[in-house]
Amino acid sequence: MTYKQIKWLILTIPTLTIGLWEYVRHEFLLPYISMELGNWLAPVFVLLVSLLFLTQLFTMIEHNQEELNRAKAMQAVLQEREKIARELHDGIAQSLFFLNTQISNMENGARTDESLLQKLKESVHRTNDYVRQAIANLRHPAKTDTIPWLQGVEALIDELKLETALQFDIEWVIPETCLSSKEKVELLAIVREALLNIHKHADATFVRIQASKTSNGWSCRISDDGKGFRPEEASIKGRYGLKMMRDRAEAMKWTLEIESIRGKTIVIVRKGEV
Repeated sequence: MTYKQIKWLILTIPTLTIGLWEYVRHEFLLPYISMELGNWLAPVFVLLVSLLFLTQLFTMIEHNQEELNRAKAMQAVLQEREKIARELHDGIAQSLFFLNTQISNMENGARTDESLLQKLKESVHRTNDYVRQAIANLRHPAKTDTIPWLQGVEALIDELKLETALQFDIEWVIPETCLSSKEKVELLAIVREALLNIHKHADATFVRIQASKTSNGWSCRISDDGKGFRPEEASIKGRYGLKMMRDRAEAMKWTLEIESIRGKTIVIVRKGEV
């Protein structure tokens, strides 16, 4: 039985019950039942019929709702798997193809200079990041009560809470409609890299993530109470994570700012003019 049919039955059964009772009372029972007793019996009959029939209809609604929730949960899982498959294709597969090409050039006697080695190291770092993100998504089941595309960051935060003493304050109020699919992937990667950098280098105890909509875009701010950071370190050899964050932001035409104020590191990713 469909929701529409159940809804109409719930609306019409009490009405039909009282109508049928009044008809029977006036046509057949007036000589035997007084008007006052009939008025008292009317709500009793409505209550009995409601308990008999409407409870069955409510049970059907609850059953249909449970099936709908299971279908939604399954759809969320399938969407998560599809997202992971897309990330594997767009990230790991392309990085491995690049590595294979560069290694083939080296085997063919191509000149192995410092820039080529750095690109290879960056590609390895990027591939490792994609693999780590895919594993985190697979290890944590999809949650239907949260924003699906943010579950990768939530899984990483859960892992950091278990491995460290980091405390988190998250205020994410960017409407999902403000971000395209590509923007979600890139912003998620930048946030993950910032959190991993805090874990590895900052010696912090508290992290705050604030993301909000602005008049012509959005802004995401990640700050910690660690030992501070010099923005010029982004150019130091081996800091591929910071370079990747800048490259991602530049490719999306976003503004990426890294500040150190009184020992606190602040990373701001912004779309739109200030």
